[in-house]
Amino acid sequence: MDNTEAGGKPRRTERKPTPAQERLARFRSLTRQAPPDPGVYLMRDETGQIIYVGKAKVLRNRLSSYFSGRKDIKTKHLVSKIESIEWIITGSEYEALLLENTLIKSHSPRYNISLKDGKTYPSIRITNEEFPRVFRTRRIISDGSIYFGPFPSADIIDRYLDLIRRLFPLRRCANMRKRETPCMYYHIGRCSGACAGRITKDSYAIYVEEVKKLLSGETEALLAELRERMTTSATAWRFEEAAKLRDSIGAIEQFEGRSSSVDWDPNARDYIAWAVDGDLLTWVVFQMRGGKLTGRDLFRSRLYSTEGEALQSFLVGYYGPELLPPSKVYVQKPADSDLAEGGLDGDAGLGLVSEYFARELSTDTAFLLPEERRHEVAINLAAQNAREDIAKRRREIGDIPALEELKLRLGLSSLPSRIEGFDIAQLSGKHTVASLISFKNGIPDKKNYRYFKIRSLEGGIDDFGAVREAVARRYTRLVNEEAELPDLVLIDGGAGQVSAAKEILDALGVDSDLAGLAKQNEEIYLPGRTEPIILAKDSPALRVLVAVRDETHRFATGLNQKLRASDLRFGILEDIEGVGPARARRLLKVFGSLDLVGAASVADLASAGGMAAELAQRVKKTILLRAAARKGPA
Repeated sequence: MDNTEAGGKPRRTERKPTPAQERLARFRSLTRQAPPDPGVYLMRDETGQIIYVGKAKVLRNRLSSYFSGRKDIKTKHLVSKIESIEWIITGSEYEALLLENTLIKSHSPRYNISLKDGKTYPSIRITNEEFPRVFRTRRIISDGSIYFGPFPSADIIDRYLDLIRRLFPLRRCANMRKRETPCMYYHIGRCSGACAGRITKDSYAIYVEEVKKLLSGETEALLAELRERMTTSATAWRFEEAAKLRDSIGAIEQFEGRSSSVDWDPNARDYIAWAVDGDLLTWVVFQMRGGKLTGRDLFRSRLYSTEGEALQSFLVGYYGPELLPPSKVYVQKPADSDLAEGGLDGDAGLGLVSEYFARELSTDTAFLLPEERRHEVAINLAAQNAREDIAKRRREIGDIPALEELKLRLGLSSLPSRIEGFDIAQLSGKHTVASLISFKNGIPDKKNYRYFKIRSLEGGIDDFGAVREAVARRYTRLVNEEAELPDLVLIDGGAGQVSAAKEILDALGVDSDLAGLAKQNEEIYLPGRTEPIILAKDSPALRVLVAVRDETHRFATGLNQKLRASDLRFGILEDIEGVGPARARRLLKVFGSLDLVGAASVADLASAGGMAAELAQRVKKTILLRAAARKGPA
């Protein structure tokens, strides 16, 4: 068959589009058919299940944005699951908001905001018993017990419980048994000895009521009651009892001053903050009523839209007839929304939410940014709660989206579920060590960390040689044991270090992917490739590589410093005439440190070091003189 055109020029062969290209072309053609009207769109997967519901002011523009331009990893993940798209035109953006909310509640799409309660903070429980016990709990049991909380931070609940234990001698034992003599807590004044009949039920109940007042925030009534009892005790010459009450009053007054959950503004308001990590999203709501923090809600969801759109969906889903919004709701600034004077608008569209609340819930709610210091403090505390929960979720589930991007950007042969990283540390060729750290699903797997003291260099400085030895020792063992090999080996360094590691892996027949990460510009080097790969600074894939590299560096440097410190201690002892390496090692093994060597008696030194008393005296004197010189003049 002739493959040339007239004139002898080769005929251009048209390439057949890949399935991915055909799929993209199909969706681009479909979205161009969408109307330029407000409405709601529904995305379905290959089974026909609705996986995402969104609203748009202009349907054509919003849908086209999913299939044009560069997308972050979470949006790519959503788009990869879409098999079909349909839309419903509405008369206005407000009607689209109503329909979107209805459809989300009806279908619970996988990639929409789901208000799954993620409360992990404890409450304080007062048990329903003859002699109640007070303690923290995460379980709510309907047995007549009284609960206070949940508390917005572990620090606050710990302060409450510490104060209660110091002021009110309630029982500590989980199961109270009759005893002849009370336990230790009774003798130190931290228990009233109910188990041994040292207090009546009525007297014990007084303490319980005082605890309830403290936890309810009724400190004024509690303080008035305690002051009255203190006066009565002093008048009756029960001065020891009066002194204890005086100390209790002072402790409660001091506790009030330290509380960050009270600001004495009676206006009801909520504070809403959130944290994002990849597609993970955590919401935290603080409810402030009567000047006090009365509640905290935490919800976990996924982010497959802008933060402004997610905030809008969250507000409409969170508030309703069963939970009306207060007159003021303070929110943190969405990272991708415009701001208007005195409130939020633009992509956040909170004016639309205010209209929804007014029409559907008959409430007048203003959404505000925290401009005053006290509002900033509350928002920051809520955001801190959200960040802590995000970190916990990441530790629990790993960072699969980042690994998927890493596989795509580096062209790896498989998802790098297990990454092993190497780094070399040395000082002028001395104490050269290699660290090996392991990450599983994007998070540290510390039980598989290892050290290698490099033996082959004999004091020389050769990073490439150190890499060869560490890689050879690690993977020779894994190959011989037929153990699991990593998906990706990451070397801290550039093309030279990667070539050194590649030489060993090829010799051992290890087919794990290999890369190097250079510190200066975070350049990624791959075997056989002269030009490095540069990822965006905010890339989730780069974040994982940097985390692995930084952990290898921390681990290697730590051992190198320990060896240098050990070398210094041996050197000090070996400098003393008559003390060689073996004797220095023996002394440090017995006493553990130079300070303890100096503190030991001459007789003990002589016995431990197998030396004469005269030499032991010289060792002790030398160590003490060095310690005094280190401290300097008094």
